[in-house]
Amino acid sequence: MTDALEESVAALAERLAAASRITVLTGAGVSAASGVPTYRGSGGLWRGRRAEDIATPEAFAADPGSVWAWYDERRAEIARCVPNRAHEVLATWSRRPGFRLVTQNVDGLHERAGTEGVIRFHGSIWDVGCWDRCAASPRRWRDDTVPFPELPPPCPHCGGPLRPGVVWFGEVIPGDAIERAVAATACDVFLVVGTSAQVHPAAGLAVEAARSGAFTAEVNPDATALSAALDLVLPGPAEEVLDRVDRALADR
Repeated sequence: MTDALEESVAALAERLAAASRITVLTGAGVSAASGVPTYRGSGGLWRGRRAEDIATPEAFAADPGSVWAWYDERRAEIARCVPNRAHEVLATWSRRPGFRLVTQNVDGLHERAGTEGVIRFHGSIWDVGCWDRCAASPRRWRDDTVPFPELPPPCPHCGGPLRPGVVWFGEVIPGDAIERAVAATACDVFLVVGTSAQVHPAAGLAVEAARSGAFTAEVNPDATALSAALDLVLPGPAEEVLDRVDRALADR
């Protein structure tokens, strides 16, 4: 660890130790070490494909079988993954009063690591819902089937196609998630971990937290669109940097 990074780790640990309200926003980089591919960047899931051909209501309406084939493969990949050190650290921190975690991830690894009350901006890949919104079915429910024997899988209530329980491009983020996330910007420390800061409104949460007086920091291997606006930037993989910060907290 470089001297500069060591100083930044110590500075963040000091801020976290003194904070009574901590909010963390996570993105795909948190799960990269678990083997879950990121969506953008080298080797990202969108490389060579347009997101509009997969992750939109229009794509599903046109070819639900092909869209489900992509998501069924992702579910199988994630089922083989386990939470990494970044998930574990955040799960430990989540036991502190005043801690809130907002995630753009749909993989469910935060919950598997033991984090409770996760605010999920983009839903869960483990949830499904009736595409036809039949009256007999709830809006979303969990289904851990891997792989589905039929694609698209049929709704058990009406026989129509099920859809993945994720928020697609062009869809509205659930109102309760927005409300809880905005409320979470009223904090002492707002930490952004493993996100490219390209997807709104999640990318704007750190700016809102700064306006409310929060100390803002970022953990990411590369600079992002947010980096210049934050109080502290810690370059590096989430699992390594958060482990260092957690150790520094333990030594205090």
